[in-house]
Formats: sequence, structure tokens, C-alpha cells
Amino acid sequence: MQTNEVAKMQHTGRGASQGVGLRAKRLWKRMYAYRLSYLFIAPFLLCFLFFVLIPVIAGIGLSFTYFNTIQRPVFTGWDNIQYLLSQDLLFLKYALPNTIKFAVIVGPGGLILSFVLAWLIAQIPDRYRIWFVLAFYAPSLTGGVVMQIIWTPLLSGDRIGYLNSLLLKLGLIDSPQLWTLDPAYLMNSMIVVTLWSSMGVGFLAILAGILNVDPTLYEAGRLDGIKSRLQEIWYITIPYMKPQMLFASVMAIVNAFKAGKIGEQLSGQTPTPQYAGHTLANHIEDYGLIRFEMGYAAAVSMLLLLMIFLFNRLSWRLFGNKED
Repeated sequence: MQTNEVAKMQHTGRGASQGVGLRAKRLWKRMYAYRLSYLFIAPFLLCFLFFVLIPVIAGIGLSFTYFNTIQRPVFTGWDNIQYLLSQDLLFLKYALPNTIKFAVIVGPGGLILSFVLAWLIAQIPDRYRIWFVLAFYAPSLTGGVVMQIIWTPLLSGDRIGYLNSLLLKLGLIDSPQLWTLDPAYLMNSMIVVTLWSSMGVGFLAILAGILNVDPTLYEAGRLDGIKSRLQEIWYITIPYMKPQMLFASVMAIVNAFKAGKIGEQLSGQTPTPQYAGHTLANHIEDYGLIRFEMGYAAAVSMLLLLMIFLFNRLSWRLFGNKED
């Protein structure tokens, strides 16, 4: 009896292995039949492998080690994660709250601002539209130059700073304010500057989506009872251009989380005054490039990656198709 059972198990195992082998052969035949298609996507796959997948896997591995860039990594288990979530007061008190506040305002705020500006520009005749697009898109390409030309003199903390000079003349303030050095104002300055320079590729994608909406949909909407532009936007424009909105929202989220270092650029100090503008990006740079604690910096990076992933999943739920 036992011999029959063993024979059946062996036969089942051989059948399963043969089934797997057969499916593998079929898969290989299909891949070989479409080999030209795989050749075309090979550059993207190789770039994704070497510049995304391998670095992420390496970062996950390093987050469980102590690595000072000179000696070999030493496995420390969950020590980095435990220290990060329970003992790193700089992270718990400044980096994490500042990052969440900055990202929550700049991410959705930048997306909404991009949509509003793109919709307004879409109403302008074609011959003039290109100049408005260039005016709003250029700051995202020349952020450092614009920072020195516009925002540094505008937010200067003396009386000749443009903003201080205007507010003093209007009698709204009694003395010049240190907009980039006072901890009470630094985060707000960071948010304003980042929103102003957030009209990047996401803004262009939204504009392209608005311009490609079929005009007959608006005519059909009016026949169905739509009576205002706001209803047109809510019921026709946004649903029709969900792919562009999804792309723009993902770009806004990524840019919001990685733009935290702007606080050091505005204040000219590292770290920012009383850590008022200290974000996860600053925290990673501090431990990775200054203290050379690459293992701990990798652990912080993985947390930042997880936060970006969760916010991106939220974007998928808002603008993604159910089939995706």
C-alpha cells in the first residue's frame, strides 16, 4: 500500500516537473517568435535593471548593515531601522514632520496649480500660447539660475530686499524680516519657491491632455445639462485626461519629496537654521555624504522610497484605470 502511494507521489512529481518544463518551452518559443520586439525594449530594460532595480536591491541590502565606504559592510540586522524609528531625534522631530508637511502641500498644490495654469493657457489663441508655456516651463529648467536672479534678492533679509521694501512701504511690517533665516518663515519660503518652479513636464502633460480633449464632448455635455465651465472640467476634462493627470501627479509627488534641499539653497546654511527646513533628503545627505554612514543613509532612503510608493499608489487610485 505504501509502495503504491510512493509511486503515485513520484509520478505526480514527475508530471508536475514535466508540466513546468513544457510551459517553459512554450514560453521560450513565444519569446523567440517575438524576439524583434524584445530587442526594441532591451535598452529600457537594461537601463531599468542597472539604474533602478539593482540600486534599489543594493539599498535594501545596505540598510541592514554598517558601511562606512572604506571597510566592508557589517551586517547589523534591524539596528538601523530601530534607531531610526525610536532614537534618531533629528529624524523624528524635524526631518519626518518637515518632509510630510512640505510634500503634502507642494505635491497636491503643485498638481492643482499646474492644472489651473494649463487650463487658462489652453484658452489663449495658439499664436500666443507658446510664449506663456515657455514663461511657466523655463523656471523648472533653470532653477539654480532663477534662484540667484529672482528669489535671493526678493527674499533678502535687509531693507533693500524687494519683499521687505514693499511691505515696509505699505506699512505692513515695522522692520525687515529674515524670510530665509528665521525658522518661522523658512518652510513657507521653501513651499512658495518650490510651487513657483514646479511647472515641469507634468505641467506640459496636463496642457497636452486639455488641448486633446474632443470638442464634441463639450457640445454633448451641454445637451445633457452641463451649464458651467466648472462642470465641464469636472465631468469631461478631468475624466478624459486621466492618464496625463496620473503622470503629472506622480511627477509632482516625486519632485515634492526630492526638492527638500531647497531650504539649504535659500538659507545658505547647512543645516538650515534650527533645522526648520531639514527634510529626509537633507538627512540622507547628512549621513551618507558627510558622516559616511552609508548603511544608515540607505535605511533612511528606503523609508523615503516607501513613502513615495504609498503616495503614488494613492495617485493610481485617483487617476488610474480599474483595468490597471
